[in-house]
Amino acid sequence: MIDIFKNFVNAISSPVVIFSAATAVFALFVTFPRQATSKPVSLAVLIGALAFFGLGLTDKHFRSIVFMPDNVPIVGLIFIFGYFTWYAMRKAVINDMRVERGEPTVEQTETNEKVLVFPYLIFIEFVTALAYAVILVLWSIFLKAPLEEPANPTVSPNPSKAPWYFLGLQEMLVYFDPWIAGVLLPTLIILGLCAIPYIDRDPSGSGYYSFKGRKAVIVTYLFGFWILWTLLVIMGTFLRGPNWNFFGPFEAWDAHKVVPLLNVNLSELIFIKWLGIGLPKQWFIREAPGILLTALYLAVPPLILARTKLKEVYKKLGPARYQIMVFLLLMMLSLPIKMYLRWAFNLKYIVAIPEFFFNI
Repeated sequence: MIDIFKNFVNAISSPVVIFSAATAVFALFVTFPRQATSKPVSLAVLIGALAFFGLGLTDKHFRSIVFMPDNVPIVGLIFIFGYFTWYAMRKAVINDMRVERGEPTVEQTETNEKVLVFPYLIFIEFVTALAYAVILVLWSIFLKAPLEEPANPTVSPNPSKAPWYFLGLQEMLVYFDPWIAGVLLPTLIILGLCAIPYIDRDPSGSGYYSFKGRKAVIVTYLFGFWILWTLLVIMGTFLRGPNWNFFGPFEAWDAHKVVPLLNVNLSELIFIKWLGIGLPKQWFIREAPGILLTALYLAVPPLILARTKLKEVYKKLGPARYQIMVFLLLMMLSLPIKMYLRWAFNLKYIVAIPEFFFNI
């Protein structure tokens, strides 16, 4: 029975299935937050996750990956991130239900009694720091640091993986040119996070947990954090093996596994496969379809959304802040779009101009 379960999990552990399933679960979570954060559903999800890990630990390969010193913190982070996301959403749901009944929020019912920073807050912080120090000492005793032999420039480990906090970027390198995945997108992530207080200056919903009044903002942030970052870290940690191939969680990593990858650029798809002619010699003619498609992707959606679903948002933010917001959203959505294009159509680059080292 356990072998049937392992074979089934390995069979469905393709990037398309995993990413689509995670997106579907996320959509259910934000669409039905009251049901998703209820005790029966929450306990069922927790028991299911623990059961999966429990059955997985019976597999030697899965156990070796989970207990690898580099990966132990990531396993803990999955449960920690999940708990605090559930906790915040549960608090928000409770407040939304209280507001619907005409009652004050939980935060508004709490006393506003002021206390001194010293000794009350300082004492709590000092005790917390001591507790964390003890935890780190015990951690260092029972879990050895993953130090290896001195670096050898002639021998590279297979797979060569970045630290866990860079695995998302390493995964993005599969779908984008290095200057985009390693420079442009991280810069936009940082600038986008810095720009949030200036783009969204609405004070409503501040000071207490709420989901109903800030649904669009919360959903966007959680999608970026969970689906476009945490999921990529998980995939890079547990599912990427030798030669950066995909493996099931219970599938042994075979360095000789051969996966046919017939990646083609959009220009090759259009001029060679569809039109049956050779590629034009001039790069601006060869890449004209991709450049036009990219320009339409960046220009048309903001105009359509400003006149339809985001009409009120456009009036509220104004042209400048609205354009910045939509541009950042389109950049965020470009990652899943490129991922699906690679997985489903083996499409490598939409615009490929190696003459100027410009590929997107």
